[in-house]
Amino acid sequence: MFTQPFIGASYLLRGFFILFKPGIRGFVILPMLINLIVFSLLIWLGIYQFDILMEYVMGNLPEWLQWLDWLLWPLFLIAFLLVGFTISLHLALLIAAPFNGVLSEAVERHLDPTSSLPVSSWSDVAKGVAPAIISEAGKIGYFIIRAIPLIVLFFIPLINIFAPAIWAIFSAWMLALEYSDYPLSNHGLLFKQSKVVVKEKRLVAFGFGGASMFCTLIPLINFFAMPAAVAGATIMYMEQFRDSPKLAITQSK
Repeated sequence: MFTQPFIGASYLLRGFFILFKPGIRGFVILPMLINLIVFSLLIWLGIYQFDILMEYVMGNLPEWLQWLDWLLWPLFLIAFLLVGFTISLHLALLIAAPFNGVLSEAVERHLDPTSSLPVSSWSDVAKGVAPAIISEAGKIGYFIIRAIPLIVLFFIPLINIFAPAIWAIFSAWMLALEYSDYPLSNHGLLFKQSKVVVKEKRLVAFGFGGASMFCTLIPLINFFAMPAAVAGATIMYMEQFRDSPKLAITQSK
């Protein structure tokens, strides 16, 4: 049990290594460029908003808690990075959704040449843009409903000290669900069905999501994090979920 999160994290590392294999690297460039553009724009915007946020928080603290200034600054910097990068990533995932699905297909065919998945052309990608974005929008809606109460915690004195840790746990789990959905949806599962399958290996998935979130926060590496996580989630699907009885039951419904 204690090794399962580390096994999950290892799938992300394996995802990095497989990105530039023949038959896969051609599907990496567009998701990586989308990630680069979205993160660069939102980082630039975030730099200007951080001071405004801190002035608001410190201005609403009672005088007897002003001594927390030295503690709240680093905590809120971490929180700002966590929330900002998570939102940026979900926006990038929305835009890159059609390409991520095809990348997952390519990784699966590379690992298993006998896979039943069809070989998608760029015309297939174009046809799948609307369904992929609609599906991704549904996942973002699922994320937003749960994220709003957590964001409120950042504005409640004393409780906001623990908010970054709570957000980190939440984000790790959301990324595990998000990325695992690509290989599972390629096999006909809806997002609500994917959640059921992923929960069967909760600790493995959480370790993978935590590693994905961590890499998202590292400059330069974060530009490769999205395609690497898609590839890693596909490897995780093939080794952890493909032969799961719960997957077979879910597919039959």
